[in-house]
Amino acid sequence: MFAASKTASVSGGYQISRSLRFNSADSAYLNRTPASAGNRRTWTWSGWVKRSTLNASGSQSLFDVQLDAPNFFTFYIRNDTVAYDMCHTTSGNRIVVGTTAVYRDVSAWYHFVLAVDTTNATAANRIRAYVNGSEVILNQYALGSGYVAQNADLAINSTSIHSMGRRNDSGGDLYLPAYMTEVNFIDGQALTPSSFGETNAQTGVWQPKAYSGSYGTNGFYLNFSDNSNTTAATLGKDYSGNGNNWTPNNFSVSAGAGNDSLVDSPTSYGTDTGVGGTVRGNYATLNPLDSAVTLSNGNLDFQSSGVAVQGSRSTFAIPSGIKVYAECWFNSWTTGTGNYAQFGVATSTASMSSDIGAVSGTGFSIEANQSTNVVLRLNGTAVTISGAITSGDVFQIAVDLDNLKVWLGRNNTWYDSSGGTTGNPATGANATGTLSSGITYFPVAVKFNTANNQSVNFGQRPFAYTAPSGFKALCTQNLPTPTIGATTATQAGKYFNPVLYTGNGSTQSITGVGFQPDMTWIKVRSTTYDHQLVDAVRGSGKVIHSNLTNAEATLNTVTSFNSDGFTVNGTTYAGTNGNGSTFVAWNWKANGSGSTNTSGSITSTVSANTTSGFSIVTYTGNGTGGATVGHGLGVAPSMMIIKRRSTTASWVVYHASLGATKGMYLDLTDSVYTGSTFWYNTAPSSSVFTLGTVSENNVNSSTYVAYCFAEVAGYSKMGSYTGNGSADGPFVYCGFRPRYIMVKCSTENIGPGSGWHIIDTARSTYNAAIADLFANASYDEATIGTSYPFDIISNGFKVRNNNSYVNNVGQTYIFAAFAESPFKYSLAR
Repeated sequence: MFAASKTASVSGGYQISRSLRFNSADSAYLNRTPASAGNRRTWTWSGWVKRSTLNASGSQSLFDVQLDAPNFFTFYIRNDTVAYDMCHTTSGNRIVVGTTAVYRDVSAWYHFVLAVDTTNATAANRIRAYVNGSEVILNQYALGSGYVAQNADLAINSTSIHSMGRRNDSGGDLYLPAYMTEVNFIDGQALTPSSFGETNAQTGVWQPKAYSGSYGTNGFYLNFSDNSNTTAATLGKDYSGNGNNWTPNNFSVSAGAGNDSLVDSPTSYGTDTGVGGTVRGNYATLNPLDSAVTLSNGNLDFQSSGVAVQGSRSTFAIPSGIKVYAECWFNSWTTGTGNYAQFGVATSTASMSSDIGAVSGTGFSIEANQSTNVVLRLNGTAVTISGAITSGDVFQIAVDLDNLKVWLGRNNTWYDSSGGTTGNPATGANATGTLSSGITYFPVAVKFNTANNQSVNFGQRPFAYTAPSGFKALCTQNLPTPTIGATTATQAGKYFNPVLYTGNGSTQSITGVGFQPDMTWIKVRSTTYDHQLVDAVRGSGKVIHSNLTNAEATLNTVTSFNSDGFTVNGTTYAGTNGNGSTFVAWNWKANGSGSTNTSGSITSTVSANTTSGFSIVTYTGNGTGGATVGHGLGVAPSMMIIKRRSTTASWVVYHASLGATKGMYLDLTDSVYTGSTFWYNTAPSSSVFTLGTVSENNVNSSTYVAYCFAEVAGYSKMGSYTGNGSADGPFVYCGFRPRYIMVKCSTENIGPGSGWHIIDTARSTYNAAIADLFANASYDEATIGTSYPFDIISNGFKVRNNNSYVNNVGQTYIFAAFAESPFKYSLAR
């Protein structure tokens, strides 16, 4: 029933075989009371954690000891930040210290490290915290004051009871809802994360590695790999060699939905046999960031509250390239008036407060309802199946996105579109429903007016039924290898990368880009100067400004593109190198200075990177509606930004979510305009884009530049979302951890804040991301302020405010995003 964890894979990667699910509703925790005291001044705790339920106003304990009042020490997640809270004997002074960063990503794993050395002469270095390999700044909360005293003996490593997953608090125990694995405690050493993790040379992402040092008297290593029982000698076994086992409390390893020993792991490996509970990796769960239903048990159980439709999408979208299988278990079910539950696939735009499949465009589901029947909800069509649901029944989905097929099943009987039982996912025959091309679908679970308990299973534990042949569990190991992000040479930072620098008022070379850029977009952050856009096709000295209508000017603000960046000439213009000013430069890689392209009726010069879906196009307009221009991408671009170079004109924007009958202006706050003069009502093809007769993109003899972007799975996304007017704003799935996001409201213009918001993780190094700039304005970051926070997370972003400029209820917002890492490899942020 178990496998060793501390091993290397065939490819040389470190393997972690299992994690332990802590469910706060079960009061689940581990405890140990040391037989003798260890080093109470110096120690390190390291663990990998995947969060479940978030708590913006409470605490979730990772590691805790209550010595004797008032002496205690707790390392915990406080108000979604990483913190520690302590009193110590030396002064009796309570100290509460934590990060200003929030950690509310539930879709992937975090690595947390707390290193303590009270002997350190520098007060601020006596307790240090690290997340995903990087140190985080610890700030004091209002409660308590000062730093821990030098040479203080802390409660950790005393002979009092120690806990993980629980804080034994006078106001009530505080439990941890999360998955945890690979816990190392080092008694007597204050270590850095490099003892427990390393950067993967191929993906550039932090990953676990085996700890190879000594543990000290009370040190331990827990990997939860022995799930043959729930004893201290099995599930709580210490693999350090010290025998410092921990006692599990309120965990289960019994087969079924209550099994807390899962193969959800921060390391991906293994071959999927279809039985579930085998292949390792980060698994899909239901997503509390995209949910209206109450989730528990590691976000695998769902219950409704009140008389309302409540649902949740998965943390994973259904990917192309693999066939996906998942189950919904009816742990209990009582038929009653108004009660029903659904399991199926939903579109990214389907409301989680509505039935799935009852209306066209929402998806497909199999439903247990208040009657004695099962109903298939097939994208607007209802098909009734006789036979009531009973406790123990299992709903099933099998999805083949490449062939646009979905099957819905019950207890291993698969239905066809008429409700017959001829469906056969293994052979591809008689699908229950036909998916729409170009639409993103998610597994979804929905409840209404019932406290009956159901559990989803994406393969992190054994399935009730073996998956149909060719179908796989939904986890990172099974995701297709992305075009960008899988190797050192194809990391996302080789195609797009923002860099920060400080101006010196003189010529300086800016490095750290990671490649020779072909387009560089510079904005001063600390003061108000115009945006500066240069590219290799027009020449580095030719400047246009995204916030102005001005014609192209020869300013030589950027004098050259170099192998790892570019050179700026600050004596020409303070907007690129003013002495003491701070700057951000967003850089894209195309393909050099370009070559002639004759695909369209207008000959163009094109520098195209077909791998990353980016091209720079220059052309001369002919004033003829329906004229075409070659873009060189080989696939249709999803976004184009065009500027008239030879004279004054606005920037015109094409965005696929708006369609070919509409256009927007990058330099304005205006909402979308409709008219054939933009794109001649013709969407771009794989080789050309079509022009109307609007002056911004096609005046006879005028010269233009177009920046064209095509979506690349795991690297770039050009989509839209609908505002909900809540501080708990929309979650937007990208399929990658974004490095850069630009957002614009397309349906209304209510003032200066309706502009094109740009955030990135170079300027906002932690969540919430608040460093904002507007593409259409010269504002500095201080002028814009902190009114538009976003969480940038492992698989997309979450709007964290109700400001109407980015989240007005019912309004549509378009966006463009570029990756730091594809979701297959990314860690929680």
